[in-house]
Amino acid sequence: MSVATPRPLSAIQRIAAFAELCKPRVNTLIVFTAMIGMLLAAPGFPPLATFLVASVGIALVAGAAAAINCLVERTVDARMARTSARATARGEISPAETLLLALAVGGIGLVLLHAFVNDLTMWLTLATFLGYAVIYTAILKPATPMNIVIGGASGAMPPVLGWAAMTGEVSVEAMALFLIIFMWTPPHFWALACYRKDEYAVAGLPMLPVTHGVPFTCRHILLYTVFLTVASLLPVWLGMSGLIYCAIVVCLDAGFLWLALQMCRGYSDGLARRTFRYSIIYLTLLFAALFLDRLV
Repeated sequence: MSVATPRPLSAIQRIAAFAELCKPRVNTLIVFTAMIGMLLAAPGFPPLATFLVASVGIALVAGAAAAINCLVERTVDARMARTSARATARGEISPAETLLLALAVGGIGLVLLHAFVNDLTMWLTLATFLGYAVIYTAILKPATPMNIVIGGASGAMPPVLGWAAMTGEVSVEAMALFLIIFMWTPPHFWALACYRKDEYAVAGLPMLPVTHGVPFTCRHILLYTVFLTVASLLPVWLGMSGLIYCAIVVCLDAGFLWLALQMCRGYSDGLARRTFRYSIIYLTLLFAALFLDRLV
């Protein structure tokens, strides 16, 4: 796939293009899970100022990590239909400009966390940034088909960051939330990789459907969905939530398991797309159910 001729952008257009590189839709879910972590950690509603500053700080650092991801993968993005319109892939924003803006945005986020939240949250957020932008994007993703399993640890950190922002520590309950997202990430991303496998092959990325085939990947989607089902019940076993959450998450797990099983029995790209979309709904509703149970 050829790279389109870059169009000249005004200053406002460049800022808007950079904002798109921060992946606002993805980061909405990231910040949402961090917020739920904060709400679950506090005995009542957390201090509003700390809640808002922590949310903004985490959002800024997450956005910066996403922009660095786009910067590192700009040549790969240019060869994939899903990502070819990104400003870094089209050459509309230079690498130096992207790097400077990302460091500025991420730096502001870290300063906010240091000055108004606590140092533990700042350091954990910095580690999450490095885990995603450097370890996953630059090292793991082009090197191993299990990249999303290992690199998924950084994507599972937001509720831990939220918990640390309110309590100044990382507890067993926070790690249970971490484990839920950690187990959710492989089936979520592998479903996408299945119906985008040809693009990943052209881009030269060793995603699991490319290196081991779709049937093998579908079996792993089912396996990790079983792991996720077990992890999703940890909040009940730890006493973090009760019957409301339990009833909702059992229904959510049943839907995810059914889709994963159907992919093993008779794969189609349409079914993979449904599974990918359902996985996003699944995680959103699971964390919403945690908070609803807490309120009731």
